[in-house]
Amino acid sequence: MDWYLKVVRNYVGFGGRARRKEYWMFILVNLVLTGVLSVLDKILGLRIAEDEGALTTIYGVLIFLPYWAVQFRRLHDTDRSAWWLLLLLIPIVGWLVILAFNCQNGTPDENRFGSDPKLSEPRLVSE
Repeated sequence: MDWYLKVVRNYVGFGGRARRKEYWMFILVNLVLTGVLSVLDKILGLRIAEDEGALTTIYGVLIFLPYWAVQFRRLHDTDRSAWWLLLLLIPIVGWLVILAFNCQNGTPDENRFGSDPKLSEPRLVSE
């Protein structure tokens, strides 16, 4: 949950880098929350349109900016510009390419978007 909150707190941080763990933990918590809200919408009968739940729609609007910010930072971690997101306009092929980029390791050390986020995290010291 800490990774999710880290992304939400940095909701306008389009610069810098986001490591894989930060991105994928955000996506995981996001999917779980969306599922829970969808079930609540059905139980409570909250509908905006035929199949759109009110809580799910409100959550989607609120999480829109943090999602794009972490997606930008994830591409920066692989030393790619956020312009690569235009590939999402190409159905299936573009989506698969972006998925592959999101699964890649970030560039080690510093790149043009900042220092390696793995190096800036505190490490546990084993005795």
